[in-house]
Amino acid sequence: MATEETLQAVFEASDGPALITEAPSDPWGFGQLESRVDGLARRLRTVGIDRGDNIGIVLPAGPVFVQTLLAVTALGAAAAPLNPAYTTSEFRFYLDDLRPRLLLAPTGLLGAAREAAATLSLQVVEIGGAHHDGVRPVVDGHTIEAQSPFEGAAPDDVALVLHTSGTTSGPKQVALLHRNVMASVRAIVRHYGLGPADVSFCAMPLFHVHGMIASVLAPLAGGGCVVLPSRLSGRTFWRGVADQRATWYSASPTVHQKMLDHESGTRHPAPDLRFVRSCSAPLSSTLHQRLEARFGVPVVEAYGMTEASHQIASNPLDAPKAGSVGLPTGTRIKVIGSHGRPVMAGETGEVLVRGPGVTPGYVNNSEANRDAFVDGWFRTGDLGGIDDEGYLELRGRIKELIIRGGENISPHEIEEVLVSHDAVQDVVCFGVPDDKYGEVVEAAVVLIGSAAQPDLREFARSRLAAFKVPTTIHVLDEIPRTATGKPQRQRMPALLGRETNH
Repeated sequence: MATEETLQAVFEASDGPALITEAPSDPWGFGQLESRVDGLARRLRTVGIDRGDNIGIVLPAGPVFVQTLLAVTALGAAAAPLNPAYTTSEFRFYLDDLRPRLLLAPTGLLGAAREAAATLSLQVVEIGGAHHDGVRPVVDGHTIEAQSPFEGAAPDDVALVLHTSGTTSGPKQVALLHRNVMASVRAIVRHYGLGPADVSFCAMPLFHVHGMIASVLAPLAGGGCVVLPSRLSGRTFWRGVADQRATWYSASPTVHQKMLDHESGTRHPAPDLRFVRSCSAPLSSTLHQRLEARFGVPVVEAYGMTEASHQIASNPLDAPKAGSVGLPTGTRIKVIGSHGRPVMAGETGEVLVRGPGVTPGYVNNSEANRDAFVDGWFRTGDLGGIDDEGYLELRGRIKELIIRGGENISPHEIEEVLVSHDAVQDVVCFGVPDDKYGEVVEAAVVLIGSAAQPDLREFARSRLAAFKVPTTIHVLDEIPRTATGKPQRQRMPALLGRETNH
């Protein structure tokens, strides 16, 4: 019997539909999902997966991904999902860092992953073969039908091993225990009141905690179901949200923006939605207003990170506060100053968090753990402040601050101003080295209208102090972002040839 603190607890939530694809006539029920997970787990045990193993997973989004991840974690092994879009060199780096027992990949696909695995002498087990009771592992062309018994996972087993994005340093491995993940899942269910009547449309990649935990595991744990498009596009989004009667969806601001920009049709696209959630990057007030105007439901911004099993805080549905990421959800949050003591309400400092969802630590990285944990509190690296009502406002990343002539400048403040210009669709702000000031501010924008650089700088100057106005504003076709929509701020100077001093 699954305990409340393992991922397998999601099977106990309901006897209704669990997973829906673009083919609504063939949903997976909870009982069917549980049976398929158990069967695959028994076959993977035959292949040799055991408790404590790291298992690489590189599969496209869909029910098979969910089945495979739950099967691996049921064995007490740690699932390490990877982005299928990685290049061979990227796969080689992550696989070499993870040192997994084996790699699970789709039949006949993802040559880059296979090539990287071969250079590391890593066994690849294919996941494929359509059967009425789920997929099968395939080893050297032979389908594995034999099943072996296994002892189920325990709350303190590692369920997930995920890499941080590595925007300011090399990527680090984050270990999340079953009880960490389920604490976050339960908090999400409670905070949004998720239940059997809810339908989540998954608009985020499943190899990341946002999509995996918020969009899939949380609704399943609440007894609701999940719509899993095999490929997210404007067409699949608008049609899926409407036809599958989605009651909510969660996405990064980048995905929200893309879906709004690719809307088709004039009928109301989401008659059953009760709220929209935004996380993984700051939500601009302009985009927030567009979303609420389009959907006519609350748009709530949340705060999450890999090290906390995703959600840390969120605006409540009945009392959201503009400009904030809401109230703690199953966590404790404090903000400290440079002296190491809590700051006054509204003052800016570093955000620290503790709670049952927080990782026990980075894998084999004692130095990072010493830097990250203080008396049981995890240092997020985010700047923020808590107001008199307990709402948290984020004000940038400590390591992303631009220091111009001794003045600390948050790039998010400048981005918020520039994106409010009618001609600006997307923006990223960053610092570049300068002999006189140490750093100066520059920005890159994607335009949807006509705007010259002097006009944009004048627009910024009318709303910002002079030292915050970008010295140069580059016009690009696209802002480089991670798979979850975070701007790759640290890469911008090199991409634009701005790493050398003026």
